[in-house]
Amino acid sequence: MSGFFGCVSRNECVNDVFYGTDYHSHLGTKRAGMAFYDGDKFIRSIHSLENGYFRNKFEDELPKFNDAKMGVGVISDNESQPITITSHLGRYAIVSAARIDNIEELTAELLHDKHHFAELSGSDINPSELIAIIMGQANTFKEGIELVQNKIKGSCSMLVLTDHAIYAARDRFGRTPVIIAKNDKGFVCASESSSFDNLGYTHVKDLGPGEVVQLSADGIREITPARKRKQICSFLWVYYGYPSSCYEGVNVEEARYKCGAAMAKSDTEITPDFAAGIPDSGVGHAIGYSNEKRIPYKRPFVKYTPTWPRSFMPQNQKMRDLVAKMKLLPNETFTRGQKIVFMDDSIVRGTQLKDNVIKLLDTGVEEIHMRIACPPLIFPCKFLNFSTSRSTFDLYARRIIRDIEGTDKLTPEMLDQYTDESSSKYEQMVSIISDHLQLTSLKFQKLDDVVKSIGLPKEDLCTHCWDNSSYTE
Repeated sequence: MSGFFGCVSRNECVNDVFYGTDYHSHLGTKRAGMAFYDGDKFIRSIHSLENGYFRNKFEDELPKFNDAKMGVGVISDNESQPITITSHLGRYAIVSAARIDNIEELTAELLHDKHHFAELSGSDINPSELIAIIMGQANTFKEGIELVQNKIKGSCSMLVLTDHAIYAARDRFGRTPVIIAKNDKGFVCASESSSFDNLGYTHVKDLGPGEVVQLSADGIREITPARKRKQICSFLWVYYGYPSSCYEGVNVEEARYKCGAAMAKSDTEITPDFAAGIPDSGVGHAIGYSNEKRIPYKRPFVKYTPTWPRSFMPQNQKMRDLVAKMKLLPNETFTRGQKIVFMDDSIVRGTQLKDNVIKLLDTGVEEIHMRIACPPLIFPCKFLNFSTSRSTFDLYARRIIRDIEGTDKLTPEMLDQYTDESSSKYEQMVSIISDHLQLTSLKFQKLDDVVKSIGLPKEDLCTHCWDNSSYTE
């Protein structure tokens, strides 16, 4: 994942970009960067976040950005960005939140046309550089951004910092949010609306799918109108969106409360002593569950965060597991002899949840009822970098299905049975997962209830990971 923040102002904006970008730290763990135009030149800085925090890496560098009035920042889990470009379009810096599913095809096409790539990310192609090269094939920024959106399969939202304005562009199906806010000095655009409040900005609008605008200190100018088809990622509300953020007018925490309440309404077979959430994203779901069920909410797990960075998506599985294990501390006062219903956002690979269950069993829990706030993840994400890995069978549910069917070659007809909550194959899959994890009981949220909790039409949401449905054209 990636998250970005940009600002154009009549006053100095360096501090706003610094803090606004920092508010996106939950969206990436590898690299971060900022770029500014100070009225004369572009100034850029990029740092690794693998051994530190955004604030610690960039705070001492703020004076070097002078009193710039335009800038962009990004938190990324992969490539180094922003990158700065000199082309016939002029000098500019670009940041992106992108997953380019056809990156090899586009790279081969550009190499055939005698373009070249710098080694900005080791031996891999840097998606932001690829985006910039495609943009450079057009005559204007407008045409260049539209060309990128039409060529890329996957998703691509971006900010382009020029010497006169910032161009903000949302993915053509709106899979990731781009949100505009303002104060009396100018405008900001961000992936997370939660970055606005403490900096004194008020919401103006969410860009529509494929919409491109030009931001200056004096106003917003539409460059490309929004498309009609929208498929924003549902996991923003289930998992990786920040609780205080709103997308499409729907608050993340409120959607989680409703999701937990929906699970409680259908959960009539158990009598737990209390409800609990697996920190952090399971907490909102669990409070909604406890309020609806009218049982206490307690914290048998406490998250220790002062020295452990977020383990959202490090690519190294061993390190991801270690960090996750070290962060969650069980509280035996609330576990011994207790019947607990837990809410968690999802089961991706299953390793972290299994470790948590073992911790609970070691502290004397009598019953562990696990409630997952979304359906089983069966289809790897091809639009963002969530639930994506080198192997389809890294997904826990997909491995169970393979074992049940006895083959790696799973047909669409086979998989359809496991997305049907009323089928015997679905029940078998859930039962095996429950046994593997040593749970007293396990239930997944129904897809209809996820959609109702978010409150947007099903056709406006991407639910590909659960039911293999999505717009691609």
